[in-house]
Amino acid sequence: MMNSVVLARRPAGNPVEADFAVREEPIPSVPDGHFLTRNDFISLDAGFRNWMNEDSGDDVLPAMALDAPVMGLVLAQVITSRHPAYSEGDRLMARFAWQTHTLSDGSDFIAPLPRELEFNASAYMGVLGDTGMSAYFGMTDIGKPTADDCVLISGAGGAVGSIAGQIAKLAGARVVGIVGSQAKAEWICSTLGYDAAVIRSGDQPLSEAIADACPDGVDLFFDNVGGQTLEAAISNMNHRGRLALCGAISGYGVAPHGPNNLFELVTKELSVEGFMTHFRHERYDEARGQLSAWLRAGAIQSPEYQLEGIERVGKAFADLFAGENFGKTIVAL
Repeated sequence: MMNSVVLARRPAGNPVEADFAVREEPIPSVPDGHFLTRNDFISLDAGFRNWMNEDSGDDVLPAMALDAPVMGLVLAQVITSRHPAYSEGDRLMARFAWQTHTLSDGSDFIAPLPRELEFNASAYMGVLGDTGMSAYFGMTDIGKPTADDCVLISGAGGAVGSIAGQIAKLAGARVVGIVGSQAKAEWICSTLGYDAAVIRSGDQPLSEAIADACPDGVDLFFDNVGGQTLEAAISNMNHRGRLALCGAISGYGVAPHGPNNLFELVTKELSVEGFMTHFRHERYDEARGQLSAWLRAGAIQSPEYQLEGIERVGKAFADLFAGENFGKTIVAL
């Protein structure tokens, strides 16, 4: 049998476990031009919350339908194929639904992986998957940190932020992370090597807390949160600083708080660039190669928050928004 996590109801604000349900159905037969995968891991990525609202479709994904499987990223292996481009045993990172199995015609977003994996399979959902590559492209293409920089990262204890901070440290920068709890503040400094942490939920206004942690200003801001966090960071940017916009979890599925100090982008001559990793699909081998080299050498870590069983997927997704995850959130099936 095949199990699927479906969208049971539209989330009201941040998602909760009750917004999702598990459905069981027979494993489908495989027609010509299709292949069937067994999905071993599901990657939980906050950005997919964007497409859970009604009429939220765009050029990336259509709006998710109620009582239909939720879209996401999975680590899969082909078990039956009647498709010329895929063979039994092929390993894939793919934008499939939250399911134990997937029937595909090959038109989905698919990134092939080596048949023999050098690292634990879950790493190809995290540091060697879309999240690690988001950190890589955001830092190397846009941020370009140096030893002279103070780098500020929001969502610093999450999937992308935990890797982005380590990459900035490899460049010799002073790295400060914005997090939501004292526990995460201690963790990013003691485990990931951050130089300092700012707790977003503290009593002190965020802009002031950033100023205290970055007394010489911020040269590079890598943003995963948006809204008021982005506003506070802009206030602390140095002249001709850089902002790499990777995500905006504070505004997913809710009315976002837009920064009210955008004119500082002009007065400070700031460079701002947003990016999406899947538009760099042709460079995945490059990114995975460099990340693998760092991982092999012990230069970076691959922190994971891992749960087991398809019935835990809804909880794992909700935990992202509650700040329960330390590193990449993954469910093993």
